[in-house]
Amino acid sequence: MKELFSFGPFHVYFFGLMVAIAIIAATLFAEWQAKKRGIKDDIIFNLVIIGVIAGVVGARLFYILFYNPSFYFSHPMEILKISEGGLSIHGGILVAVVAGYIYSIKVKISFFKLADIFVMAAALAQGIGRVGCDVFGKVMTNVLPWGVNVGGNILHPAQVYEFILDYILFVVLWRKSEKQKYDGELFVTYIIGFSLIRGIVEFFRINPVIWGPFSISHLLSLVFIVAGLVIHSYLKRDNKYKIEKDKNVMTPMYLKILVLILLITFSLITFYMVQG
Repeated sequence: MKELFSFGPFHVYFFGLMVAIAIIAATLFAEWQAKKRGIKDDIIFNLVIIGVIAGVVGARLFYILFYNPSFYFSHPMEILKISEGGLSIHGGILVAVVAGYIYSIKVKISFFKLADIFVMAAALAQGIGRVGCDVFGKVMTNVLPWGVNVGGNILHPAQVYEFILDYILFVVLWRKSEKQKYDGELFVTYIIGFSLIRGIVEFFRINPVIWGPFSISHLLSLVFIVAGLVIHSYLKRDNKYKIEKDKNVMTPMYLKILVLILLITFSLITFYMVQG
């Protein structure tokens, strides 16, 4: 990870800084959305904390089990070295969903109501967090202007591809939240949308392949998409999840587009200033 600065024994890394910014931004956005829906701030704050912790644990476990199990089983102490990399976003999402479901039972609020708020914030956080990620993509066969020079090789900035698509998904979810037809609609849109994003970006990343150009991540994304479609079909048919559009939560579309442009612009500038 790229170190920005240090003072004494303390080191500040670019990735850690961007993750911190991502969590703060996501929490503020989630609390704003929750307030519009009559849900208390502390419930959302606790949900975010639980989601982050569960997400990191799940991401690490999935990486160990699906990407390099033989190495970690032979070197168990390496499991704790998260700072050296090795996280699976699919595992993070799955374990965060399970933890969120358990929490929803405790606070006696529909899981899908909470999940719809959380996934909007999650898409935003994932985009911001990717700005600080230093896992670059494959070597460019044809050098393009936006390629990044790493060790003399011009690589695909896979992080850039992903954070741009994450921001687009965030705005799509934000827009869709004002036209919801049933609780859980944003949740399944996120599951399917992010899986498609990861499937696209994965073609530019370096991960163990299982068949042709397809990797473990492609397989996990396919499983998530199928699960999302099944949940969508169930929720759409069950009348208890239907909701009426609340005109009080509308935000002008031009504002959403402006936010999208600003997010992409500042992220690109920050990424290439620090990592380019």
